[in-house]
Amino acid sequence: MAEATSNTQPRSPIESGTPDPFPHMHATLRRNFGLWRHHDRPQPGVLHHVSETGEEVWTVRAGTQRQMDLATVRKLCDIADEYADGYLRFTIRSNAEITVDREEKVQPLIDALRGAGFPVGGTGPSVTMISHTQGWLHCDIPATDASGVVKALMDELHQEFVREDMPNRVHITTSCCQINCGGQGDIAINIQHTKPPKIQHDLVGQVCERPSVVARCPVAAIRPAVVDGKPSLEVDESKCVACGACYPPCPPMQINDPEHSRLAIWVGGNHSNARGVPTFHKLVVAGLPNNPPRWPEVAEHVKKILYTYRDNARDYERVGEWIERIGWKRFFELTGLPFTKHHIENWQGSRHKLNASAHLRF
Repeated sequence: MAEATSNTQPRSPIESGTPDPFPHMHATLRRNFGLWRHHDRPQPGVLHHVSETGEEVWTVRAGTQRQMDLATVRKLCDIADEYADGYLRFTIRSNAEITVDREEKVQPLIDALRGAGFPVGGTGPSVTMISHTQGWLHCDIPATDASGVVKALMDELHQEFVREDMPNRVHITTSCCQINCGGQGDIAINIQHTKPPKIQHDLVGQVCERPSVVARCPVAAIRPAVVDGKPSLEVDESKCVACGACYPPCPPMQINDPEHSRLAIWVGGNHSNARGVPTFHKLVVAGLPNNPPRWPEVAEHVKKILYTYRDNARDYERVGEWIERIGWKRFFELTGLPFTKHHIENWQGSRHKLNASAHLRF
């Protein structure tokens, strides 16, 4: 009776640190942790690891639509149960990875995934699945639907995911606001507000906690004000970078606009420090229309940059390394992209790269 009672007690969550991965690992991975001798790619989408003990595992990587309904998750779990003893994990880019311990299990697993509509690929020198922010599903600041941009763009780049035809891996990211939670990418698609927020002064005092809004601005461009006898806020437009951070704590400071909220493409970002220091991506296209549900203008420009890189870069060069070698002038010549005033950084609101506000700490 005591044992039955203890089994019904709710599990206390661990509130700190990362989850322990070992209970969810394939048994072969657990036995050989830290003992892997080498790995290779037998075909696109398949990783093969060999241990010092002689044991081997094959991991099949499949792309998903990132935001998945319950039926899709169950479909993946059913495939993992039938072909791989139930071992399934998701990568940071929302690929589904299923591990098996015998080579003869690999092709039936690939056939099952493809038959269910999941493309197998994303390994080696290919276009990987796009990492992106949560958009309207979880965030309080988005100006566009990052998930939709990902779906539309990966439909266009499906063949580059299932093949390994690029000089090196290509990481593409999208962010639904200028804060750029999507991270640095070889090619990045970010929203770009081009006007400061429009303030509904009669509502600010009723809705907003003004000190919180002032503190949220990363460049100290917002200050308290009194307008028509009512407490409100004002924006120093010479400092404002139109990031939109003030909108979530204060909806009357509306910055989303069908005309002035546009999409921009950035290139050359890299989180890795394997062969050099991490790099920030840099703006190459500005002012593209935020045009759901397929965003054709964005897809056209991304493909132009991607295929120019594919045809001109050397083997193993990432996008940023290729541009650094040929120079920005040659990059714009090869891609045919116009160089405009938007590419010149002339903002005078900080002494050095935004590091002048009391709200920033490095």
